[in-house]
Amino acid sequence: MRVNDAVVERLEKVIDTLSENSIKMGQMLAVHDEKLEKQDRIDAVLFEKVESLHREVSRQSAEIKAGCERDIRKVDDRLRLMEKKMWSIFGGLAIISFVVSPIGQRIVGAALTAERETSMIQVPVAVVDGSR
Repeated sequence: MRVNDAVVERLEKVIDTLSENSIKMGQMLAVHDEKLEKQDRIDAVLFEKVESLHREVSRQSAEIKAGCERDIRKVDDRLRLMEKKMWSIFGGLAIISFVVSPIGQRIVGAALTAERETSMIQVPVAVVDGSR
C-alpha cells in the first residue's frame, strides 16, 4: 500500500501544480485581455484623431485652393487690363506715326486744307482780284 500512497501523493502534487498553473494562466490571460482592450481603446482614439486631422487638412487645403484660384483670377484680370492698355497705346502710337510720316502728311494735309471751289462758270481773274 505504500506504493499506492506514494503514487496518490505524487498525483496530488501534480494536480496541485496543474491547478496553480491553471490559475496563473487564467491570471495571465485576464491581464492580456485587459491589455488588448486598453489597446483597442487607444487605437480608437488614435483613429479618431487621424480622421479629425484628415478633415482639418482637407478643409484647409480647400480654403488654400479657393484662395489661389481667386488670386489667379485677379492676376488674370489685371493682365487683361494691362494688355488692353498696351494695345491702346500701340494703336495710338501707330496712328501718330502714320500722321507724322510723309505719306500721312500728304493724306492728312490734303484732308485738312481747304480746296478752292471750282465752278462751271469761269470768272476772269481780274474780277476776282478786284484790279479792273
